[in-house]
Amino acid sequence: MRELKFLNQFFWNYRGRLLLGVVFICLSNYFQVLQPQVIREALDLVIEQLNNYRLYAGFGDVRDEYFGILSYTLMFFGGLVLLLALLMGFFLFLTRQTIIVMSRLIEYDLREVIFDHYENLSLDFYKRNNTGDLMSRITEDVNKVRMYLGPAVMYCANLISTILLVVLAMLAVSPTLTLYTLIPLPLLAISIYYVSNVIHTRSTFIQQQLSKLTSIAQEVFSGIRVVKSYVREEQQVNYFAEESDRYKNMSMNLAKVDAWFFPLMVFMVGASTIITVYVGGLQVVAGNISAGNIAEFVIYVNMLTWPVTAIGWIASIVQQAAASQKRINEFLTTETSIKDPAPDERRALRGEVTFEHVAFTYPDTGIKALKDVHFHLKAGEKMAIIGRTGSGKTTIADLLVRMYDVTGGRILIDGKDIREVGLSNLRRRIGLVPQDVFLFSDTIHNNIAFGADHDPSREEVEQFAKYASVYEDIQDITLGFDAMVGERGVTLSGGQKQRVSIARALIKHPDIVILDDSLSAVDTNTEQRILGYFNEALADKTSIIITHRIYGHLKFDKIIVLEDGGIAEMGTHEELIANGGYYSEIVERQMAEEV
Repeated sequence: MRELKFLNQFFWNYRGRLLLGVVFICLSNYFQVLQPQVIREALDLVIEQLNNYRLYAGFGDVRDEYFGILSYTLMFFGGLVLLLALLMGFFLFLTRQTIIVMSRLIEYDLREVIFDHYENLSLDFYKRNNTGDLMSRITEDVNKVRMYLGPAVMYCANLISTILLVVLAMLAVSPTLTLYTLIPLPLLAISIYYVSNVIHTRSTFIQQQLSKLTSIAQEVFSGIRVVKSYVREEQQVNYFAEESDRYKNMSMNLAKVDAWFFPLMVFMVGASTIITVYVGGLQVVAGNISAGNIAEFVIYVNMLTWPVTAIGWIASIVQQAAASQKRINEFLTTETSIKDPAPDERRALRGEVTFEHVAFTYPDTGIKALKDVHFHLKAGEKMAIIGRTGSGKTTIADLLVRMYDVTGGRILIDGKDIREVGLSNLRRRIGLVPQDVFLFSDTIHNNIAFGADHDPSREEVEQFAKYASVYEDIQDITLGFDAMVGERGVTLSGGQKQRVSIARALIKHPDIVILDDSLSAVDTNTEQRILGYFNEALADKTSIIITHRIYGHLKFDKIIVLEDGGIAEMGTHEELIANGGYYSEIVERQMAEEV
């Protein structure tokens, strides 16, 4: 139960429903316990009046009248039992309307808490954990927890109230018979303790294996192009089947425990019935109880059958929920490495950027991406960052939007340490077009509008599509801006996805624009149109262009050449050409290719 303590806050939030549900359960069981007592009275009445009925053997009319009165009395008892059953069912219905509905509401709240926490976690968390595992914890694990929140709580309350009411009723009749009837219960408690530990251990491994299956399926479906192009379908099927067999075997082993456990409990309850009839018969002969009391006790024993049997089922649910909640808690207790100093901050940025001897090492791999990077960019200036693959270009973009925090030095925005700037405001004021373009499985219009912090009109969306030089491409698609792009934008070409991503970044009217190699899949003419818009509309915006090539259509105030995480060259285009270094080689090679 230690892991399940986290859920107590949700029980407190819905304490009204929970308390009402417990009250309804107690009322339902109260009317249920009254039924055997009515049946006892009816049976004792029949036995008692049977001899009187025989006395009227020679009096036909009187005997018939007496029989009519007895029949009417028995019908009254039958109607009373039916009324009690209806009342029991009514309050049981109310119980489900309170406790089960409460569990669904908590399930909703729990998923919201997990999803919100996922969104707040930093990028290094997602590099350490795969998507399938994240999905499994917010779906399968939450489902397991809901079974504890609803059915387990309801049946546990039902178990406690039923046992209390039934045992009290039994003790009021015969403490001796009650003692003999309840003899098998200690053996049952020992069995539950042993089996619960087994269930808990096996449930943990089962949930971990299910998470692995989800991860495998998610990776194969996301990379289906690669799987098909390398003809690895059969290999992936075999791998998935192997892991599925492992999950099946684990589940079968858990089912075997339950298969032995439940018949054992039914056997013990049956033993209680036999003891009740035998000892009860001796008590009747001794004159301590009536024959109706034996019938009453047999019904009580059968009333205890489901609650006692449910002990194992409840234990199984609680153990599985504890295993699932433990997996959920592992992520909920994970704190983001990126702290937001001012969540409510909303202000424009001038766009002045300063790197002061910045160093950065990736926490998950230990790779030193940047070493002593130092530069200053005034508001409104444009800077190009050039370098070979792995030189640290993308890392600079990630640090500017605080996907990571520097491990050495500091970054200043408008003269203020970036770690003191409101995180949401910082990212809202920076328009980043990442190298790895991601589009949502939605319409083109919604993918572009996603970047705005307001609800843009169709005209505004179309205008920024023109700025990104993708408007004509969209018009050629059957549904135009209402066309679905598929998962990760699979229906669009690489260049189209890049340009939609550019439109999405520009529609937010950023103060700082960062393009991370986002024109690599664009042809020369389209590139010229996009850069023409940059020269015109972004003239007063601070812009950072990360690229492998030189854009002759853009006038850069500063160009940085990165090599092995450090600055190898820095200056204007003319200064770097005169240096005759790596930048000069790139320019010569590009000019030769264009010729």
